[in-house]
Formats: sequence, C-alpha cells, structure tokens
Amino acid sequence: MTFAFEITHKDPDSYARTGRLTTPHGTIETPNFIFCGTKATVKGLSPAQLREAQVDIILSNTYHLMLSPGPDLIAEMGGLHKFMGWSGPMFTDSGGFQIFSLGHGSVADEIKGKANRIRDKSVLKITEEGAEFKSYLDGKRFHLTPEGSIDIQRKLGADLIVQLDECTPFHVDKDYTARSMAMSMRWGDRSLAEWKRQDDGKQRMYGIVQGGVYPDLRKESSEWTRDRDFFATAIGGSLGSSKEQMYEVVAMCSAHIHPSRPVHLLGIGSFIDVFSNVLSGIDTFDCVSPTRIARHGWALVKGAPKERMNIRNAKFVNDGAPIDETCDCHTCKNHSRAYVHHLFRVGEILGMHLLSIHNVATMTRLMRDVRKGIQDGNLKQIRNHWVV
Repeated sequence: MTFAFEITHKDPDSYARTGRLTTPHGTIETPNFIFCGTKATVKGLSPAQLREAQVDIILSNTYHLMLSPGPDLIAEMGGLHKFMGWSGPMFTDSGGFQIFSLGHGSVADEIKGKANRIRDKSVLKITEEGAEFKSYLDGKRFHLTPEGSIDIQRKLGADLIVQLDECTPFHVDKDYTARSMAMSMRWGDRSLAEWKRQDDGKQRMYGIVQGGVYPDLRKESSEWTRDRDFFATAIGGSLGSSKEQMYEVVAMCSAHIHPSRPVHLLGIGSFIDVFSNVLSGIDTFDCVSPTRIARHGWALVKGAPKERMNIRNAKFVNDGAPIDETCDCHTCKNHSRAYVHHLFRVGEILGMHLLSIHNVATMTRLMRDVRKGIQDGNLKQIRNHWVV
C-alpha cells in the first residue's frame, strides 16, 4: 500500500468535500479527526480502546519525543507504530508549535482572549539556522533545525510528517509576521530537501501555510505550498483572537492552496470548529481537547450547551442516565452519570478514563456525521443537531 488522496464528493456550494487518504498503514475517510498521542500515548487510553472507539489516525509530537525517550531509542524499538502498539496511520508534527508556545503562549490562549499573556522568552532563540530552547525536563539545551526535525520524524516513523516552521503569535505586527513567514518558507524548502534526501517511500510531508491574519500573506504562503512538492497542506500560525477571526483566516487560504491535496488544520477541533472549517476545505483536524477536558470532568455531548457537560456538577449525584443517551460507546452502555460523578468526587482515576473513552468516541461519531452530511447535502441540518 502506498500514499494517495482521492476526493470522493464535493459540496457544490462550499469547499467542503469527502475523501480517502491512503497511507502504508491504512486508509482513512475524510474529513477526520487526528487524536493527539503527544508522548506516544493518547492519554488514558490503550490502542485497543482507541480502535473500539473507531479512531482511524493518531498524532505524536516531535518536540516531546525528542526530549524523552529520544528518537534513536524509538527507532531502535521499531518506530512509533511498534513502540506503542498502534497499527493504523500516524502523523507527527515538526516541533515548531512548541517553539512558539514556549515563547509566546498557545493558539488556544489567543482564541480564549489571553493573547497578551507572554511567557518568558529567555528559553527561546530563533535564528535562520533553527531554534534553540531548553528542555522542560532537565534544562538541557537543544537546537532544532529543519533538517534535524525531518531526521527525528524519520526515526519516529509516522506515515505523515510536517516541515519545521515558526508559529507566530497574534500580538506581533505584520512586518514580523511577513519576515517569519518568509523564514518558515525557507525552512520548508530545507525540510523538503532533507525529506527527499532520505526518502524511502514510507513517509509523506505536509507544507505549512503561515501569514497570520493578513489575507495577502496567507495567499502568498498558500501559493508557496501549492507550488512545492509537498504531499499535503497544513494551515498553521496565528489564527486570530476569536473563533470568528479564525474561520476567516482559514477561509483566506481556500482558493489558493493546492486543490487536490489533503488539507490539515493544526490544533483546532471543537464541534463548531469542525462544522465551520470543513466548509473551507479542511480534511483533517487535531486537538488535545477531547482527553484533556475529560481529565477535568467535562463530557462532550451532542447538542449540549457549549458542546459539553460538567459531570462534577452536584445535579448528577443520583442521575441514572448515561452521559449521552444517543451514544453507544463503552462508557455510555455500561455506566451512569451518577457513577462517573461519584468517581470524580472521590478522586478515582477511572472517572477520567471513562470520560476519555466517551469523548474520543463522540469525536469519531461527529466526524462520521460530518462526512455523511457532506455526501447527502444536509450538513447544515446535521450541524444543528450537534451545535446549539
């Protein structure tokens, strides 16, 4: 099995589409959700449980894995698939987002209105050559170059890999954004050259669209990815200071990226985000949110206000209903709201585990409904069932 992307249906009124993304470890239907197994694990769930929840593809993080246990050890163990016991398609990011988040805070902070919360930049040095930073584990200094990122991702062995880029924050001006974008494009050319040098047919690379909130920069960066020999496109960088602006920024790219390649939106993935961005042609999403919020007692629920319920709320103390009566995941088939509420109240980790199962299954269910809505031409009606 080799790599391919086939568009199976196009919505005549938007950029929304369905497709099949084929890798040596299997084919996934798109649009789809890539679950974050940052440190070679989707937190709290085994590969068998991920398969039971109908997960098709997972992501691991180059930055964290280069710090521990290290790419050489993972390569020695047979690569990520064998190391973690996952047989399906895998995606690794480049480490570039961590370069950004260490220096400036996260995209999530910006969307939540915390754009001016700037972290200590003393841990970060970005030059034309690459990025220098300290390990959060032991303070050891690392230097990550475009070539080094590709070499690490080759050793990790994921099917789909990403060029190194600098992910600019919202608060910088257009001049900085333009200079950073130009450097990221040069890094992309270097990443692509290194991938071609090491190409063994087992991996394909995404080029990243940068440009902040500026339409002319987004157009330029989109056309740059289109004109290079990337297998696919990822949309990254600052997406603005609100969800509405994020949707506008993603839409800026739609007419300019390569129309026949898979398109991934980095680090975004709530219900409303998925419905809004598939209209701009996004094929895959990734986000840590489903399992992260589960560890804090939040359940993703179809049609719930703000897409979720707080199972720690006292009103669930004697509620015998499942988390979501329309869900057939292991948690909803076997356990009540009252039981999961009890687990959180007494600090039992099983509560986090059961909510993680449910939230992951809910996201795979969402993506199945999205695909069907695009194919049947009733995506808007399906959206109204999921988002209130």
